[in-house]
Amino acid sequence: MPYLLVGVILILALFAISVSNRHGIPALLLFIVLGMGFGALGIEFNDFAFADHFATVALMVIMFYGGFGTNWNMTKPVAKEAIVLSSLGVVATAFLTGLFAHYVLGMKMVEALLIGSIVGSTDYASVSNILRSKNLNLKYHSASLLELESGSNDPTAYTMTMVFLSVLLGSDLSIPILILSQVLIGILFGAVFALGTGKLLKTIPLRADGLNAVFMAAAMLLTYASTSLMGGNGYLALYILGIYLGNMEFRGKRDVVFFFDGFAEIMQIGLFFILGLLSNVSDFLSTFPMALVVMVFMTLIARPLSVYALMLPFRLRSDQLKIISLAGIRGAAAIAFAIIAVNSGASFSVDVYHVVFGICVLSSFVQGYLMPPMSKKWDMLDPHDTVLQTFNYYMDKAEIGFLETRIHPDSTLVGRKVSELNLTFDFIVAKIERDGQTVVPRGHVTLKEDDLVILGGEVHFDESGQDLIEFTIPAGHPWENQQIMDLKLESDRLIIMVQRKDTDIIVPVGETLLLKGDKVIMIKIDHPLDFPKEENRRRLLGNSRRRSGPRRGQTEGELEKSTEKNA
Repeated sequence: MPYLLVGVILILALFAISVSNRHGIPALLLFIVLGMGFGALGIEFNDFAFADHFATVALMVIMFYGGFGTNWNMTKPVAKEAIVLSSLGVVATAFLTGLFAHYVLGMKMVEALLIGSIVGSTDYASVSNILRSKNLNLKYHSASLLELESGSNDPTAYTMTMVFLSVLLGSDLSIPILILSQVLIGILFGAVFALGTGKLLKTIPLRADGLNAVFMAAAMLLTYASTSLMGGNGYLALYILGIYLGNMEFRGKRDVVFFFDGFAEIMQIGLFFILGLLSNVSDFLSTFPMALVVMVFMTLIARPLSVYALMLPFRLRSDQLKIISLAGIRGAAAIAFAIIAVNSGASFSVDVYHVVFGICVLSSFVQGYLMPPMSKKWDMLDPHDTVLQTFNYYMDKAEIGFLETRIHPDSTLVGRKVSELNLTFDFIVAKIERDGQTVVPRGHVTLKEDDLVILGGEVHFDESGQDLIEFTIPAGHPWENQQIMDLKLESDRLIIMVQRKDTDIIVPVGETLLLKGDKVIMIKIDHPLDFPKEENRRRLLGNSRRRSGPRRGQTEGELEKSTEKNA
């Protein structure tokens, strides 16, 4: 029965994601409503301890992958503004909200500041979802600023939550020491694990499918656990780890992207559903007026006042400040921090969980709904800007791939113009790298020796999966120490790749020498085109013969037998 329920929930969540992408409604809101709906149907769940553990793991994934998906080159122009908002902005919003809750709503001062801290950060998943699903190409790098801010401000809110929880619990821990240890240890461990993980990625030959993703998940867990064990902010360390690894290139990165795309989505679905399931409809309604008042104050006063004051030195435009203020959507992290407060054992005069829960639900609905139309009204949409990424984004996310080739000294391409390449196939010269600089490949650009030319085209997906065979060349095999052009291949076969020592991929040409231990990947067609045998053989070998003289070979029958034996 529990497994059936989980399956039904996941199917419904997929429909919710579809609705979210189509209408720009934050997925958090839909998943929470889904959880509340199941609770209203009689499925009882009030295990805050389990929810705390699940929320911790989910936030680890969300924080790491939020950093991993941050394009530093795009965010660099607005990095200072984003960092100020993700640190001082959270502090200012939290204190303004806390003071309002104390003096206007009559909460105890420490409780009010605790609630302000819990809801002080903005939600990366909601902000990113709205920007991408509604294609909000905001002017002046505003989309990059919002994504960097929302992806990096949870650690600040977490630290403040821990500070006021310690005060509420009467802990004798020094507040300055707690703050410094959270921040400094978090930054230090994040940097150390990022550099170490990045170095290992380049040295450990993780060639098997999926192993890079497993290694990344292990690094994520080790980083968070080690940092937290030493008293640092594990979420901050994870975000640093994610940014560093996401902005470096390594083999198997595409596998990591697809793995964490699905994994992060599942964790968000589970987290938001559990948060909704924890909510009691009657308690939600009883705390709704307080949550509504706090949300309105944060949206109209606390967030805008913090943004306008802190961005004053950066001289941002008025419309840009308006959209940044509106984008302060509260979400999953805030509700997860509320669970931490509930599990701390502290006594509260108000229902902290449902107050925070109501604030986040209202914020997601109201601000998430208003962002697209207000972006147009304030003339913040730029048709020439983009919320997408780089070459690697398209290669990681879309059915497009990029190939590179080096212009060697004796190449006939030296001195040729890009317009003279006459690319017969549906390829395009995407860019040229020359002496460490990028050259835009316009038609008049002339190719030079040692240029690195990058070609772009559609990725092929092999639906049959039956055209390739591979085998490893053992000692004494007739192909050992032979050049490919000397192999008497059948007309329906072609060696398309050679893998050597589990790390090196060799693009085969006629003069490629095969060695013992090489893994040969070959295409085999059951019904080859009806070319004359010798012509077909020349096509497959690429006419690469440059040497003369007798060489040791084998008959076609011997090759057929040896290939079938070793394949």
